[in-house]
Amino acid sequence: MENSKKLFLEEKANSIRKNIINLVYKAGSGHPGGSLSIADIITYLYFEELNVNPKNPQNPERDRFVLSKGHCAPALYSALMEKEFFAKTNIEDFRQVNGILQGHPDMKHIPGVDMTTGSLGQGLSASVGMAIAGKLDNKNYRVYCVLGDGEIEEGQIWEAAMSASHYKLDNLCAIVDNNNLQIDGEIGKVMSPYPIDKKFESFGFNVIQIDGHNFDEIEEALENSKKCKGKPTVIIAKTIKGKGISYMEDKAEWHGKAPNEEQYNIAIQELEGK
Repeated sequence: MENSKKLFLEEKANSIRKNIINLVYKAGSGHPGGSLSIADIITYLYFEELNVNPKNPQNPERDRFVLSKGHCAPALYSALMEKEFFAKTNIEDFRQVNGILQGHPDMKHIPGVDMTTGSLGQGLSASVGMAIAGKLDNKNYRVYCVLGDGEIEEGQIWEAAMSASHYKLDNLCAIVDNNNLQIDGEIGKVMSPYPIDKKFESFGFNVIQIDGHNFDEIEEALENSKKCKGKPTVIIAKTIKGKGISYMEDKAEWHGKAPNEEQYNIAIQELEGK
């Protein structure tokens, strides 16, 4: 990847992380940890990969994106703001009764959101349906679905995985945010989904493992997913929960907690220093 492109992506990811912190801090609630861990993946998707246009968010030819781990909506909203689907002034509305930015993505009221999510385990099923529809309608769009590694403890994920393989959905790419932490601690101690790669392989997926904070690896993985024919792809992205904020990194307690004023100022100073 050219340095200029990488620099652009790094700057966008940093802006997205600032938006995440602002959203959660101003609301006094939300989920910063897992939002920060997917910031680089979301950045690459929205600024390099996805065929989407804020001027025509319902274009039937567009790529689809499903944030199955819907509690990490701050990451999605931040990208949509940077992409100008809606104004940054909406930061003030996050988790407010009369605001459009609900605590979880809402496809009926938020421009650019393709699927309402929040009940964990359901997003991959919706993505499978979108991918099947694309095949039936002879459309060229692709479907991308971001899953939490704690979320894949849900049984419905594996029913959807079985369907994706059965229908040979090579237009579907799932991405597992493998930050190794969920609300109650390490995923291996709560209800281990490991080995994640072997499980998806056994369900007939093309499996790619990457560093989810490395833009070169993200790019290569997404390119490889498009080259794979006859089966769906899953990218297992090793990430750090709370990535970019020193006191949040790899801390389960930042799964669903807003920073106080002092913590907010430290976070913004760290991000501005980058």
